[in-house]
Amino acid sequence: MTKINSNYQKLQAGYLFPEIGRRVKAFQQENPQADIIRLGIGDVVLPLAPAIISAMKDAVEEMGTLQGFHGYGPEQGYDFLINAIIQNDYAPRGVQLKNNEVFVSDGSKCDSGNIQEIFDTTCKVAVTDPVYPVYVDTNVMAGRTGAYLTSGHYEGMVYLPANKENQFSPPPPQEKLDIVYLCSPNNPTGATLSREALKAWVDYARQNECIILFDAAYEAFISDPEIPHSIYEIEGAKEVAIEFRSFSKTAGFTGLRCAYTVVPENLKGKNNSGESVSINALWNRRHCTKFNGVSYPVQKAAEACYSPEGQAQIQENIQYYMNNAKTIREGLQKLGIEVFGGDNAPYIWLKTPQNAKSWDFFDQLLTQAHIVGTPGSGFGPSGEGYFRLSAFGLKEKVNEAIERIQKKLQL
Repeated sequence: MTKINSNYQKLQAGYLFPEIGRRVKAFQQENPQADIIRLGIGDVVLPLAPAIISAMKDAVEEMGTLQGFHGYGPEQGYDFLINAIIQNDYAPRGVQLKNNEVFVSDGSKCDSGNIQEIFDTTCKVAVTDPVYPVYVDTNVMAGRTGAYLTSGHYEGMVYLPANKENQFSPPPPQEKLDIVYLCSPNNPTGATLSREALKAWVDYARQNECIILFDAAYEAFISDPEIPHSIYEIEGAKEVAIEFRSFSKTAGFTGLRCAYTVVPENLKGKNNSGESVSINALWNRRHCTKFNGVSYPVQKAAEACYSPEGQAQIQENIQYYMNNAKTIREGLQKLGIEVFGGDNAPYIWLKTPQNAKSWDFFDQLLTQAHIVGTPGSGFGPSGEGYFRLSAFGLKEKVNEAIERIQKKLQL
């Protein structure tokens, strides 16, 4: 009989969001009349911006002509999109990138999960805790960790607790790491890394020959001008960091699928002989081997995000979600609930009332107010006693959800 990859069996209780779906489905079957408001999974709800739709329609029409048909494109992405990314997302912030340092893909979730393939399984990996589950689970699948422990941790992985005391942004540890995952604005806590905090991490990585995997999928939601949008705004970061970005939440591409990853030429690793190896070259090889590129119409749609019309329309949608975040944050605060995030990120991280367990509060919120959120413990042991609500909802539903919580939740 064919042997399986037994590392998959280390994974606990299924992926977080399918478990939420299972519980919600069971509740709905028992309560078919319940009007459930979903503020759990961070999926957008607003339609795509008109500029994006127009560009995609034009691209589809172009594909219907002999002269304009596009078959396989470059795996790394078309230059028209890569140029737009560099000129709009990085150049205004003083960051200079080369075209071969940007890799267009079908999602930052995929990239942040797949990037670990190019690193040795003996690498010591650290994550902040709580953490986006993909960072942990993909390393477990690869065999980079030991068994699951009763503490809620995986043996062999380093967890950096993010809590109220350190403003949910843990500092670099004393021990030497090979790889560390950072996310700012953070999912799930909504916390952001200041320029000083990022500099501390870049300095640590340079001193310890560590690589930072920096998830900036929510950078468009930053409103504070003092908070960096890219790790490359920090001097020396190109020597130690890979950055992931996405059009999913920024421009509503969760159903279209387009993102990109930046891997600087200066970033190096070592092989078994101790020789220096280009990480950019390794990722390019992996990308070309396992990926055939994002479709031409989708890349044209992504390019339209950078047009004056596209930027204005996207910003309207971002502000819509951030107004929702303000509604949630202020509505919970009126009940005396301690909340974090929601100012530079579309997520609100709340302390569960009366020190309730995260999944107990999930069930309470679902049964009493018919609202779905995300238990903090699903993001790691340090998330126990916390809960995440997403601002990705229709304004009317968000307002109704807060009214329900204020009236129906038995606190």
